[in-house]
Amino acid sequence: MRVAIVTESFLPHMNGVTGSVLQILRHLERLGHEAHVIAPSALGAPGQVSGARIEAIPSLPLPGYRHVRVGTSSSSRIAASLRRFDPDVVHLASPFALGWRGVLAADSLSVASVAAYQTDVAAYTERYRIAATTGLAQTHIARLHRRATLTLAPSAESAGQLAELGVDRVRRWGRGVDAERFHPSHRSLPLRAGWGAEIVVGYVGRLAPEKQVEDLAALRDIPGSRLVIVGDGPSRPRLERLLPDALFLGHLEGAELATAMASFDLFVHPGESETFGQTLQEAHASGVPVVATGRGGPLDLVRMGIDGWLYRPGDLEDLRLRVADLAGDQRKRHAFGEAGREGVQHRGWASVCDQLLEHFDEARTLHLSDVRARARRIVRPEPPLPVAPRRWHRYVALGDSLTEGLCDPAPDGALRGWADRLALLLAARGGLHYANLAIRSKRVRDLCGVQLERALELRPDLVSILIGANDLVKHRVDIAALAAEVEDAVRRLRGTGADVLLVTPFLPGRRAASIYTRRFAAFATALAGVAARTGAILIDTDLHPELADRPNWGEDLVHLSSRGHRFLAYRAGELLGVPDADALGVLDAALHEHEPVGAGVWWRRHALPWVWRRLHGRTAGDGRNAKHDDYVYLGRSAAPRGAVVR
Repeated sequence: MRVAIVTESFLPHMNGVTGSVLQILRHLERLGHEAHVIAPSALGAPGQVSGARIEAIPSLPLPGYRHVRVGTSSSSRIAASLRRFDPDVVHLASPFALGWRGVLAADSLSVASVAAYQTDVAAYTERYRIAATTGLAQTHIARLHRRATLTLAPSAESAGQLAELGVDRVRRWGRGVDAERFHPSHRSLPLRAGWGAEIVVGYVGRLAPEKQVEDLAALRDIPGSRLVIVGDGPSRPRLERLLPDALFLGHLEGAELATAMASFDLFVHPGESETFGQTLQEAHASGVPVVATGRGGPLDLVRMGIDGWLYRPGDLEDLRLRVADLAGDQRKRHAFGEAGREGVQHRGWASVCDQLLEHFDEARTLHLSDVRARARRIVRPEPPLPVAPRRWHRYVALGDSLTEGLCDPAPDGALRGWADRLALLLAARGGLHYANLAIRSKRVRDLCGVQLERALELRPDLVSILIGANDLVKHRVDIAALAAEVEDAVRRLRGTGADVLLVTPFLPGRRAASIYTRRFAAFATALAGVAARTGAILIDTDLHPELADRPNWGEDLVHLSSRGHRFLAYRAGELLGVPDADALGVLDAALHEHEPVGAGVWWRRHALPWVWRRLHGRTAGDGRNAKHDDYVYLGRSAAPRGAVVR
């Protein structure tokens, strides 16, 4: 079997996701399968692991967690990588930003995909309050896992969370534990003597907000005990101030980690956003009893009163009582530790990875049935849209030259464009008041300023936003700041009750444009987060790689041609629930298939005027007004008498 792995995290950053991927690669190599890994680039990342080539994808640091990288490549680039490898199945390890592109790429190549839900991203974003570059919420999680052929949940609670989001085809799949590395025999008396405590209460994990390590302050002054913390992360300086009596060992791995774990007397885990809890298994394998919060993964890993205690989530007094109970009873600690060790014997990585291969086989079978069903026009149900379909009466388009309609002339010489065409589609359902405030060369700050204020005056119930391309091709750009500006505009519009159609900027399929691919992909990822948090309707143009094809671009090679504008309009109409929009698009394309694509006068008409404007500090939009600064009525008859459009 040929297995491609798209992972959000990989070496040199070691965490649960990286550890799982490494174990999967070793197992695939042992059994003679071929593997290929697509992972975010990072200094010190290997080029090959267990016979698998590691393809590094451009990445950005995660805000607040600088050594964690977020992949930013487009789905078309990932699809090209997958096409070269030709996998039988694509495994998405804890899919998030890069994983979304991965599932789109697998879709485009008609390859089965298996998504492993390992990180509760919605809970993380809530605790971090992170920038739009990485923010994703529940609607995005649902969309991603619904698109995958099969989803693997590590615990019963996480499977339930996915079911509530409308994710079907969920199977249980946990993580293995190395019961030879983590073993009671590694307990070190000299190490314990150096810690200077009769009873050692240990914690292992990232020192980050989502781990809730600050809750361990409730364990102060338990007689004879000392808190020993293994791990590192952005919260460490604050935790060292909050827990002055605790011993912070920093990041440990390998034999050092196994020795430290076995030398604990009991293990505590306060994080409430764990989908699994790998360190709980490692503590049990080390013969150490566990006290963990009664939420998420620990519910499946800790047997209450047998190998540990679960305390009521958020009840720090209950946490203290549970720890004090074990700290004061050596016989109970020993009995719980032995039971924990016995309980993980069947969870070795070989067994767990064999189960994964079975899931891969099932996904391939399901994918084949999906392909056959589509051939018979039996469509797998899609998850509900974040905004219920409705008929709109007042539509305002915001943006730059793409929304103004450059390179899409009407018979009378006026500009049309995708937004005008979308307005006509929407008007066919009973009439529509339409305004187009877009002006060529405008940037995010222009849309979030004059255009936004005018749109608010018009009180629309639908607004489209396509902006950012002119910012992203500048010499320097702050993608997170741009996304934050767009998010503020979307929130203001949503606050009036309007639906917002948010379109990710895109590039032509030209070599010269490829230097901006990373920026456009990062901004698209940011806009996915904006849509998820605000309830905006997202057109992710990465879903439609054919938009980059040369016939969809005008003779200036930077604006859509009439064909491209039509294509985008029908994709938007399809998303907004316009009846038969896809069929209309196919018919429209057939009627215009013989239109010529011009490019012969590109330098004279477009390149040289652009250079002249740059030299004189001007833009093509200087002094221009919006083509429809107020509503025009589109319908079979005039606007109803007395109709209020503002």
